Amino acid sequence: MSFATILPLAIVMVAGPQLLSAVFLATSERWRRNSFAYVLGAALSISAIVAIAYYLGGTGARETNSRPLLPYVVVALLLAAMVHTYLTREESEPPKWMGTLTSASPWFSFRLGFLLLGFFPTDILTAVAVGTTLASEDLPLLDAWGFVALTLLFIALPGLAVLALGERAERALPTIRDWMNDNAWVINEVVLAFFVVLTLT
Repeated sequence: MSFATILPLAIVMVAGPQLLSAVFLATSERWRRNSFAYVLGAALSISAIVAIAYYLGGTGARETNSRPLLPYVVVALLLAAMVHTYLTREESEPPKWMGTLTSASPWFSFRLGFLLLGFFPTDILTAVAVGTTLASEDLPLLDAWGFVALTLLFIALPGLAVLALGERAERALPTIRDWMNDNAWVINEVVLAFFVVLTLT
């Protein structure tokens, strides 16, 4: 898979609570262990979903040509979700668990990475799309490594920034975290718009 192909897919994977959680964990008390555990959990779940889709979804991927209406149904659902997100933007609040991330444990961080990157609806759809695409085109499963690696790099960036920049990153990340927290609906709209484009192309 080319970089131009995997870049938007990786962005869809992390745009939302996935990246916001990574920022929270990078500003937590045990940020090194938490950030590493979060990325490790994400790596396991993403790889598992892609592999399952690859081995079980190849046949389904080949049959998509006989179901031309499916992409349009998906687009309609995504557009409805975008409208709902916009209309409820004033009511939307971050999940309560997000407020506990600054004091999270590595085990909690691992589970969070595993669940968010493996079972968040848009992430499931994206990982399944990667696996079934590789299977339908008779490409090896290892060709998914670029997608997995880029996704993990994105969610590792907050921790890497603290590691490389030290106090400067520690001062900047809380501001970024608060902005993302206050504008979560904007991020959701961007993710949904990405999915509309990906579905139509």
